[in-house]
Amino acid sequence: MKPNMKLRSFALAVSALILSAIQPADAKIRLPQILSDNMVLQQQSDVNLWGWGEGRVKVTVSWSKSVYTAECGSDGAWKLSVPTPAAGYEPQTVTISDKDGKVTLGNILIGEVWLCGGQSNMEMPLDGFWLCPVEGSAEEIALSGQWKDKIRQVKVPKTGSLEVQDTVEGRWVVPAPETARWISAAGWYFAKMLNSVLDVPVGLLECNWGGSAVESWMPEEIVREYPVETLSLGELHRKDPGGWWNCCSSYVMYNGMLHPVHNYTLKGFLWYQGETNAGLYQYYADRLARMVEVWRELWGQGRLPFYEVELAPWKYSGDGTLGARQREAQRKAAGMIPNSGIVCTNDLVYPYEYDQIHPCRKKEVGYRLAYQALNKTYGREGIVCDGPVYREMKVDGCEVTLYFDGADYGFSPWHGIEGFEVAGEDKVFHPAEAKLGPHRTIVVWSGEVPRPVAVRYCFKDFQPGNLTGRCNLPVAPFRTDNW
Repeated sequence: MKPNMKLRSFALAVSALILSAIQPADAKIRLPQILSDNMVLQQQSDVNLWGWGEGRVKVTVSWSKSVYTAECGSDGAWKLSVPTPAAGYEPQTVTISDKDGKVTLGNILIGEVWLCGGQSNMEMPLDGFWLCPVEGSAEEIALSGQWKDKIRQVKVPKTGSLEVQDTVEGRWVVPAPETARWISAAGWYFAKMLNSVLDVPVGLLECNWGGSAVESWMPEEIVREYPVETLSLGELHRKDPGGWWNCCSSYVMYNGMLHPVHNYTLKGFLWYQGETNAGLYQYYADRLARMVEVWRELWGQGRLPFYEVELAPWKYSGDGTLGARQREAQRKAAGMIPNSGIVCTNDLVYPYEYDQIHPCRKKEVGYRLAYQALNKTYGREGIVCDGPVYREMKVDGCEVTLYFDGADYGFSPWHGIEGFEVAGEDKVFHPAEAKLGPHRTIVVWSGEVPRPVAVRYCFKDFQPGNLTGRCNLPVAPFRTDNW
């Protein structure tokens, strides 16, 4: 069975159990399925609890020694905010009741909650995909039960809709070999690192769909402002034969998956997406920035942190630079989005993965996302989270000296630096030699280019480099030209 079919079958099996798991027969009050046993609630926040009753009944929420009340509106909907304490590993119980019955949710932890969004590389579970294993996953799955009181996960199943929805299936699960195999590998390693450093429970809200475009996660009214020829499908939405939504349909995932969980209180967003938009890279930065703006407005929690993953090297079609141009667009977006960061993955592929769009090294991806959050969100400034980034160049004869931000600790390796190219006025790039220069610079040259005018570093679809900075974090791919 192919991975998307396995995940779909798993989601259907879970949904069949949910009503019996959290909705007692005598209760007329209904909760969204994301409010379930085993969930993690964001610490030291006013977290949202919400649901529906019959008529304008009073709803009571009992937690610890506190009681909170709300009244259902004319449509039966209710919502209230409940203050949470500092994080802890002691399981909590919440009871929600009306005049006709009650629902009790147990084994709840208080900690940090992050949404894992994007397409297949974020969706990719520890169990891997068809012909695409995750490195080290056998051990992670076998030992996952050790994290049952530290990490929890809820997976929003693939649900497309032409109309905005208020509910979606999905409940929180406790890690064990039977459940951890379906958890996002990148998300899992992010959660492990976060828990290890902060010593608090971590909740992962997975809302992703392999193949989805950035427009898939935006509202219809915004997507319709874009010319159709700038969308990945060349149309707004489409179903495949058999009635299943096409994986890069516009706005249907926003409607069916994201909007239904927007009341769930978060700490921030993790984003691993972009492959589907690579053929239209020139539109990506503006649209990703707009998507983040929409998400933040939807959650209403201010400028929630947003950390994205740069696409790994892979053999795209075209002139051999589509992937590089998309990575450039991703970095441009990171510069446009306040309270954000981006993880470089240029060094996280093996040579045989040149045509494998799901590289196996998800541990480093998750850890680097965690470094971003730990440094920029949690104030752990001693944790390095960014490698050197190109700033400017100076030409002196046949040599080009390159200057970088974030290179205070210099570069490695001292010899055998790979990945550079230089071009002259003819715009033809040739492989270049490179060496460490004075004052934390890199000097490049090529015998084929006596008068260089432009430099590129790993600016190809598949060209892993080996130049790193502090803590061996890689230099981000770049180009000095705009050709």
